[in-house]
Amino acid sequence: MKHIELPDAEALLKTLAAQMRAQVTPQTALIGIVTGGAWLAERLHKELGLALPVGTLDVSFYRDDFNRKGLKRKVAPSTIPFEVDGSDLILVDDVLYTGRTIRAAMNELFDYGRPASITLAVLVNRGGRELPIAPQISAFDTHLDAQENLQLLRHDDGKFYFSLKENA
Repeated sequence: MKHIELPDAEALLKTLAAQMRAQVTPQTALIGIVTGGAWLAERLHKELGLALPVGTLDVSFYRDDFNRKGLKRKVAPSTIPFEVDGSDLILVDDVLYTGRTIRAAMNELFDYGRPASITLAVLVNRGGRELPIAPQISAFDTHLDAQENLQLLRHDDGKFYFSLKENA
């Protein structure tokens, strides 16, 4: 595995919030993908001062590799505490890779209703797409090898940091 300097997750969160600020209105709703995207959405919600509560999606049952991989150890319920029909949504995720998680998230969102729009905001766009999905807002673009896994983690004090691991 090559040595790369990991980006500062807290600084990227501030960058992402600044990029999003021009696109949000008081009626904008944030939906975070469990877990890293949900953590980010909670922090962004406070930073941007949005009125609508934060939604969360656990896309475990919507993944196209569900039959092959099975369930994750911890499956959380999805929570959408607002009307999806006609809403302008910002879907938040930590690291965008193949696009399959985002596809699963959009499939699940449409089970809740038909949003007016969905904007994808990610902390890191790492390349390696397998589907034609791209973020409209990205705080950091990089390229990682297929065997490398960039993961957003959270300290006990709530601060974010990245870990880079090699997949087996």
